[in-house]
Amino acid sequence: MTAPDRSILKSLPMFAQLNDAELDKVAARAASRRLAPGSVVFGQGDAAEHFFVLVHGRLRVTQVTPQGEQIVVRMINPGDLFGLAKALRRSTYPGTSTAVVESLALSWPMTDWDAMVAHHPAFAASTIQTIGDRLQDAHSRIREMSTEVVERRVGHMVLRLAQQSGKREAEGIRIDFPISKQDLAEMTGTTLHTVSRILMAWEEAGLVDSGRQKLLVKDPHRLLLIADGLQPGLLG
Repeated sequence: MTAPDRSILKSLPMFAQLNDAELDKVAARAASRRLAPGSVVFGQGDAAEHFFVLVHGRLRVTQVTPQGEQIVVRMINPGDLFGLAKALRRSTYPGTSTAVVESLALSWPMTDWDAMVAHHPAFAASTIQTIGDRLQDAHSRIREMSTEVVERRVGHMVLRLAQQSGKREAEGIRIDFPISKQDLAEMTGTTLHTVSRILMAWEEAGLVDSGRQKLLVKDPHRLLLIADGLQPGLLG
């Protein structure tokens, strides 16, 4: 781990308004961590000793339930704050954060949290927005799990990932990191078998291409109609 270059901090919205002296002060307390795919940043239940910002790459956050079942809680995208245990009044991390692709994260000691929030309004605003976004996402997923059939839940999750991490290509929108069928199953509260059946039906209908690791959404409009219940689903 090394101290980050000032230019890296300047590229992040939460630090973009700082002058050079302020950037140097923030950078002096930070460490830069390069993460190979599969690297664990922190584990569920570990003492929360640092908080982080993802500069580039993708991370997966998972939790293991008291029954021993693993679920994917969220994906962390570039520019996201994570490891915010202090903001949640926790002394341990509630989930495990793992790099999906080659990634770069910045970390600060958790003892710096109060000073960062107090002295840098944009950082404090980013924290509030992050927590608000996660709460809204959790509410959406709870509603979908409670009221929607599984094909609609999977549709909403694929569209959410495409909106957050999609890159436009000639044939559609490609989710720009590997997303497995097991990931989708864990994120939508269903089984690997069911997700496989859904993706097969969608692929035959020309909605997606799941043949490669990075899922391609070929017809997002029709997929949205299915997810919103405005068109019959394809799962027989």
